[in-house]
Amino acid sequence: MKLVAGLGNPGPRYAGTRHNMGFRVVDRLAERLGVRFRKSWFRKTLYVKVRVGNEDVLLLKPQTFMNASGRAVKREMSRWKSKPGDLLVVLDDIEIPFGVLRLKPKGGPGTHNGLKSVI
Repeated sequence: MKLVAGLGNPGPRYAGTRHNMGFRVVDRLAERLGVRFRKSWFRKTLYVKVRVGNEDVLLLKPQTFMNASGRAVKREMSRWKSKPGDLLVVLDDIEIPFGVLRLKPKGGPGTHNGLKSVI
């Protein structure tokens, strides 16, 4: 199962912040695919399973705070039997200009504690 994990902070206090860009991206994907997130009662996540082409994809919004996102992502990867290569993490990065997208297939987390938690 492929996973797209959008990182952010839960709650209305953070809803419009740049730090929640990961949430906003997976929200937009869900909207375009016509699906709605569900709350996992056993894990701290919002998720929705969708079919994209020939692939099953899980859109995921960890409901832990950003710096602890790795716990929620790890649980969902285990639940859905996903491998590290099946995971795409979407997040903000203060070191990248706003509006610029960078795909990074390998490397370290830099100064991003949310990504550090996932790694």
